[in-house]
Amino acid sequence: MTPHDEARLIAAARKGDSRAYAALVDAHQQAARGFLRRFCGNWSDADDLAQDAFVTAWRKLDRFEGRSSFRSWVSGIGFRIARDARRSEKRANARDSDWLAQQEAEIESEAPLEDRIALARAMADLPEEQRAAVALCLGEGFSHTEAAAILKLPLGTVKSHVTRGREKLLRALETNDG
Repeated sequence: MTPHDEARLIAAARKGDSRAYAALVDAHQQAARGFLRRFCGNWSDADDLAQDAFVTAWRKLDRFEGRSSFRSWVSGIGFRIARDARRSEKRANARDSDWLAQQEAEIESEAPLEDRIALARAMADLPEEQRAAVALCLGEGFSHTEAAAILKLPLGTVKSHVTRGREKLLRALETNDG
């Protein structure tokens, strides 16, 4: 795509022409996805991040100043999204590790080491939102309503997460006893 063609498509997209924006995406998605795949090391995550980058670029197209190519601009957006996601994941993992360490310390005197290990593994195996709901309600004593507000999930979803999570944890501990 020539710089002139790109400028023409950007101008049309700024006026709301979604087909023009789709042409920009078609022209540059492989480069953005390739960069993010190499940066992240995970194809699935990179594809999601690239999609987020193009959605963000569409929303912020009026901010594109043309000092670089559209491809460079959208790749930069993807990089910032990926970097922020990586930082967020590190913080979440640190919180999870801290929480698990606290839980292990609290049950250390009560439960055998094997049960503590089984519980930690079972918690780690729970889906993220389910693990968060279980940690808040069963681990920290928050009400379902409070957990729903914290997690920004419907109350019924939190109740289901806690119920299913508890069942999985109990099964893991029963398996460990057997």
